[in-house]
Amino acid sequence: MIIKIGSYDTPLNLWQANAVSQMLDKLGHRCEIVVYKASEKQEISPSTLLIHEKLLDNHIDLAVNSFTDFTEPFPEKIIQVAILKRGNFKDVLIFKKNEEFLSQQNATILIENARQKAQWLNRYPSHNTVQSFGNIYERLEQLNENTSINAGIFSASELGRLNLKPKNAINLDWMIPTPAQGSIVLTSVKENDTIAQICHELNHAETEICIDIERAFFKLLNGDNHSAIGALAFIKDEEIHFKGVFLSSSGTKKIEITRIETLAESHKVAPYCANFIIDRGGNKLVDLSTSIKENINVYSTKTLTKNQSLLFNENVVSESSDFIKISVNRIKPQIIRAPIKNVIISDKHTAEALLHNFSKVELQFQNIYCVGRRTKRFVSNTIGEVKKTEKSDHDLITHLIDHIDGDELIYFGHEPLSDDLQTMLQNHNVSVQNVKAYDIKYDDIKIKDSIEGVLFFSPLAVHSYLKQNHSNNIAFCFGNSTAVEAKKHFKDVRVAKTPTINSMIDIVNEHFM
Repeated sequence: MIIKIGSYDTPLNLWQANAVSQMLDKLGHRCEIVVYKASEKQEISPSTLLIHEKLLDNHIDLAVNSFTDFTEPFPEKIIQVAILKRGNFKDVLIFKKNEEFLSQQNATILIENARQKAQWLNRYPSHNTVQSFGNIYERLEQLNENTSINAGIFSASELGRLNLKPKNAINLDWMIPTPAQGSIVLTSVKENDTIAQICHELNHAETEICIDIERAFFKLLNGDNHSAIGALAFIKDEEIHFKGVFLSSSGTKKIEITRIETLAESHKVAPYCANFIIDRGGNKLVDLSTSIKENINVYSTKTLTKNQSLLFNENVVSESSDFIKISVNRIKPQIIRAPIKNVIISDKHTAEALLHNFSKVELQFQNIYCVGRRTKRFVSNTIGEVKKTEKSDHDLITHLIDHIDGDELIYFGHEPLSDDLQTMLQNHNVSVQNVKAYDIKYDDIKIKDSIEGVLFFSPLAVHSYLKQNHSNNIAFCFGNSTAVEAKKHFKDVRVAKTPTINSMIDIVNEHFM
């Protein structure tokens, strides 16, 4: 049996996957690492959701993640099969020249999350903070290239695992880490008893006990991606030692708790400490967090990652969920057996469906045509060179009737090419074969009427949104094809300068300055 381990192509993800592969190899198990592009994690859905989809579709047997990737419970049918022995749980401060900035009135610190921001401002209230973005290399580059930033806070485990910790770095021993910081979790599907038994040998029982306490404490305080909650548990002399902290987002209010319990009473630690904080004013911080959620003014029709949500400015209170869900169809192998001269790939989901069914080597397309720049970029990177792209099916077919090489065309998409466009091609002696690559489930969610702006990443999301909601909002659109659909219904439509998440968030921030 070869165990397929799912990983993204970021340095940290690959380090984690290789570490687990080596551990399993020592136990006599052969492994294969299946690598997915990190851009898919960022632009389609949070990494946890996408990697779980791969598990549920039986593309992989095992997923390896930093446990801090998960703020919500695992989806149904996904289970935790092991937690590795915890690494360095501390936060590290990397400074540029020296530590003199700590006594300055207006120093600027690069931070990764709300917890770091609140704890830093509680200790240094006159300082400013800047949100970091991207992977560890991009965050280090942001620190080094931005001349206004004095220092940055990073995860010690991430720096250590990638051998990136510089000499000009100090441990922030006073900062309480994110629950589960420094830990790696292995997940699989419930039905895979074999994987569960194999991975049980890698499980570190003490780490599991401590992480369970930290995450229970976080959950009891209604923690989410925007919460400034720190928690740390460790075992010493058969006792649980716990530290917890809950702060307001600005760091002006802080409630701390320390607790020691016997190992036998470890299940009491999280409830006791959470109640302690709530009884001493933490309920006001919880209520404040709830009121922030009630004042949501921006809604994304695609789930945003924790880091993406933090890129919004302080005037934006966002929420997100997936308004469309994709179900990939099985494409018959005989369709692509012989080399194909002309194909249209209608959107990115179609390209992903092709790659779900076939390897790149099997997709021998001579002339590839696409709809939309985002689709072109993805297809060029994963399938092959794109000969021509246009904003819409209509524009592409108008081009092809004069320039197509040959008299046959396969159209891969969610729906068949429209009758009018098929007629246009047939009138120019071009036959069309339609292949349905995927199905769509509309998850039409009702949102509050008070929400001012809605983020759309595809025309299909516009359709799904309008099933339950009005069009009096501002429509922030990922690309031109989405904007074309939105303009049929919304009076105010804004389009990202480039089809990226960061550009999308930029236009939202510009409006809510």
